[in-house]
Amino acid sequence: MPKKRKPEDYPTISQGADGKWHAWVTVGTKPNGRPDQRHVKRQNYEGAEARVDELLAQKRTGQVQNAGRAPTVQAWFEEVYFETVAPLTMDLTTIEGARKKLRRYAYPTTGKIRMDRLQPSNVTAVYVAMVRSGLADTTVLQVHRIIVRGLRVAFRTRVITCNLAELITPPTAKKKVLAAPTKGEADRVLAATDNRRSSTRWRCGFGLGLRQGEALGLRWPWLDIDSEQPEARIHWQLHRRPFLHGCSGSPCGRRRAGNCPQRILPLKAGEIQVEGGLILKPPKGSSYGEIPLPAELVEEFRRHREIQDFEKMMAGDAYVDRGFVFCDRLGHPISPEADWKEFQEIEAEAGVHLRVHDGRHFTASFLIALGVDSSVVQKILRHSSIKVTEGYLDASTELKREATSRMGQALRRPQREGNGW
Repeated sequence: MPKKRKPEDYPTISQGADGKWHAWVTVGTKPNGRPDQRHVKRQNYEGAEARVDELLAQKRTGQVQNAGRAPTVQAWFEEVYFETVAPLTMDLTTIEGARKKLRRYAYPTTGKIRMDRLQPSNVTAVYVAMVRSGLADTTVLQVHRIIVRGLRVAFRTRVITCNLAELITPPTAKKKVLAAPTKGEADRVLAATDNRRSSTRWRCGFGLGLRQGEALGLRWPWLDIDSEQPEARIHWQLHRRPFLHGCSGSPCGRRRAGNCPQRILPLKAGEIQVEGGLILKPPKGSSYGEIPLPAELVEEFRRHREIQDFEKMMAGDAYVDRGFVFCDRLGHPISPEADWKEFQEIEAEAGVHLRVHDGRHFTASFLIALGVDSSVVQKILRHSSIKVTEGYLDASTELKREATSRMGQALRRPQREGNGW
């Protein structure tokens, strides 16, 4: 046994009847006022001494790890972070999306590693594997942000003693120029909706730059089209929330939670269940607000309201009036899936390849092309940051070219007879 000069308060390391080396290290005080002691047990003296030194170092820096065996990365994220911490700041659907990303990309590489043994190289290996499999830079960056948020919480709650989030080199992603439909593509899409019952919904999307959930969540009490200053108040968005199993005590055996006889639809304060998994929830952050309506869209909404009133009269008692601006012929809300499917039909008819959200991109680019200040565009589209709005500056090149072309035509000299003036 090596002989070293130890401080007087250094814990005694002694060999027990089991042949192993034991020590008790006081690292602080428990909430009840009693000493917080950690038992060290190792096969040899050197191992026990190294662990004692490690605990004393943690005590000096005030970063003593919680007692007990540290959970694995997967166990901690699944059973602690996503269950008790993330719901305080994240939407429930966002949490489910984050779970799926870690299950698919992170856990196969790092899931079985204990949190106290996790190294920056283990996390970097997740990113390397994703890049090699051909995943987009933005996907890799999303996974990085999820992991980093969780590791910061783990450090603050002393699950880990080192803030790994500060040691991990973040993956890089190229600056994304937000693509937007051209004026010609937008015209073809809107022309393809002229004879559709949902024409106003798509003109609203391209004209106001609403997100899909915001457009489908519009309700008549919040749509003012009869005053001198008509406006749309964005107070709700329609969203589909996945069900959870409610059979924890006696598992139903069904794989999909939506088929569970005791299924549960989790709701946060301020959310309303409409029907099935469809819910109304307040828009996030700065998305809440009012948008002035141009006269052309006011007329569109009035025409749409007349058609809806006629359908309501024809349906009689079968009509379920929940106040939705865009609904089916019996008043039921339009689900995001049905809305997306219809847009696929519209883009096929128009001969374009766009996404439902591209109407919002078009609004941003068109406003910038018209010379509207980006800070005003930010308020109209309710972007959380001016940086998001500025991402459309390059995307509006085509619209700017068309605008300057029209200006050139307006300044064209009139043709005169003869060769001179």
